[in-house]
Amino acid sequence: MNVGQAAALTPASRTSSGGPDFVEFRDVEKSYDGRAFAVTRMNLSVARGEFLTLLGPSGSGKTTTLNMLAGFERPTHGTIMLEGRPVDRLPPYQRNIGMVFQNYALFPHMSVEENVAFPLSVRQLGRSDIATRVGRALDMVRLKQFGDRKPAQLSGGQQQRVALARALVFEPSLVLMDEPLGALDKKLREHMQLEIKHIHTMLGVTVVYVTHDQSEALTMSDRVAVFNDGGIAQLGSPDELYNQPRNSFVASFIGENNTLEGVVEAISGKECRVRLIGGGDVTALAVDVAEGDVCHVAVRPERLRLGTAAEGENALAASVDGRIYLGDHLRLLARLPNDQVLTVKVDTEAAMANGQAVTVCCAPNDCRAFKADAGRPIPT
Repeated sequence: MNVGQAAALTPASRTSSGGPDFVEFRDVEKSYDGRAFAVTRMNLSVARGEFLTLLGPSGSGKTTTLNMLAGFERPTHGTIMLEGRPVDRLPPYQRNIGMVFQNYALFPHMSVEENVAFPLSVRQLGRSDIATRVGRALDMVRLKQFGDRKPAQLSGGQQQRVALARALVFEPSLVLMDEPLGALDKKLREHMQLEIKHIHTMLGVTVVYVTHDQSEALTMSDRVAVFNDGGIAQLGSPDELYNQPRNSFVASFIGENNTLEGVVEAISGKECRVRLIGGGDVTALAVDVAEGDVCHVAVRPERLRLGTAAEGENALAASVDGRIYLGDHLRLLARLPNDQVLTVKVDTEAAMANGQAVTVCCAPNDCRAFKADAGRPIPT
């Protein structure tokens, strides 16, 4: 695929057609000392043209997984497949993979054009072909007019776009990105998220992206693999992860959440009744709990409201404990009798004084009950 042909591609031409997975991890494990495992029994598939994000806290295994795919680390056990062939014993330069790093990794003594041309020079392409491809790649990231500058003469966002052009100029089948926006300020990071997603859509290249920033993952990804303790706690679309978390770790890590602690008193169909620690009770969706389990009940701030409970709704007595102004809305802090504080999303015009008595309401299907120790990697 030539960069010049990219605009003609459509999303439909990028998706898997039912053949073998483009990238596949088969029972992959990684240990550095033979005892503790940084990655445990990893089974993961990536479709051609997909934007998959590996999301998780530091030490969760996401970067080790990316490094094994790139060829910087070898699996202790298992096999990594790329386009139907095993690559876990191939050196990085034989995998046809582009790489974008957090620190850009540009050559400071080379111009922008020379940096972008470097992967083509290594592959011994002709001078005319190199010039054409470099021009197209710099056009794609809107930096052609800066071709003769050194990296130090560019802003952080411009340097990251040069690194992106260099990763794409040799038309790799796969691009890996390791925290590429971590060094940028918030506004520039959000701008670059849109840039990267636009280029992904335009080119149809497969992207595996590593970040610990959950909002970044939700904004950019087709699917997100949430990592915890060396494995995948949940894999799904951003909407699935936000609205249907399968364990308490994912519920707390993805987006803002309120967590109530209690004990499951009864289960009826898909719902359970939870007696809260410190008093009160709620009805919630029983995700992975049994009667008698100590559990966490998760509910998003935007799913809570103040007022009179409708029939069948949960209602908790509380008092106003403060407000957080966020421009388009307020985060109201509501303190329960057991001193737990809930965050409720309300309109900016809501007039609530500290200490004022309120009732916090929510529907049972907006609450999800998880076993208290849930959140470990899913056995696959």
